[in-house]
Amino acid sequence: MEEIVNMFHSLKLSGMSDCWDSLNETHRIDKLSFSDGLQLLLQTEQDTRQTKRINRLMNSAKFTYAASLEELDLTPERGIDSGEISQLGTCNFIRDGHTILITGPAGTGKSYLAMALGDKACRLNYRVSYFNMQKLMEEIKLQRLQGHEIKFFEKISKLDLLILDDFGMFKLQGQQQNDIEQIVDDRYRKKALIITSQLPVSDWYDVIGNELIAESFLDRIVHKSIRFRLQGYDNNIVM
Repeated sequence: MEEIVNMFHSLKLSGMSDCWDSLNETHRIDKLSFSDGLQLLLQTEQDTRQTKRINRLMNSAKFTYAASLEELDLTPERGIDSGEISQLGTCNFIRDGHTILITGPAGTGKSYLAMALGDKACRLNYRVSYFNMQKLMEEIKLQRLQGHEIKFFEKISKLDLLILDDFGMFKLQGQQQNDIEQIVDDRYRKKALIITSQLPVSDWYDVIGNELIAESFLDRIVHKSIRFRLQGYDNNIVM
């Protein structure tokens, strides 16, 4: 028995090792046929590896808090259609490289919806990264100072889903305008993108500033995008 456990560990089959220990402790080993026991060991190993992969994807995404589609408030007054959420939960929008735009006043759950979709994507084995816009610009500046900006842009261009939160909280200046254009251009019709903002899309032109870049940026994200205009409520009064 000890030799078998050691082999599990040497082959890095932690799921099988845990299952074997459990079967030993409950005295079930002798009660299972060889095929049933082997199937149970293999299934446990597969489940363990999947759980570990999801945890790695979640950690890599760097969500600021836990969010899930199952716990999303689908009250009609909020401007969220349950049927559309169910469809997005399949993550076909990622396979199709679509853009989702989520706008609305502060406190209406824009970030939660974006991260809930990101959570679902991770659970379906997609690579996701979440960035607050301010922190993204700071990270790009740091990468550029270190001479690593090309690798950084390449890395985020390969993500299955990129989430940009709080777009429009500040006006983009100089190199920032080119950086956001490059990010969007790299993903255009190839990789999925979610952008949240307190501002309506019609005001994004002024956020970018540069006329040519603004037109290019908006052309790539507006057409055929999936849009949510969230609304808040306080004491049953819709905001």
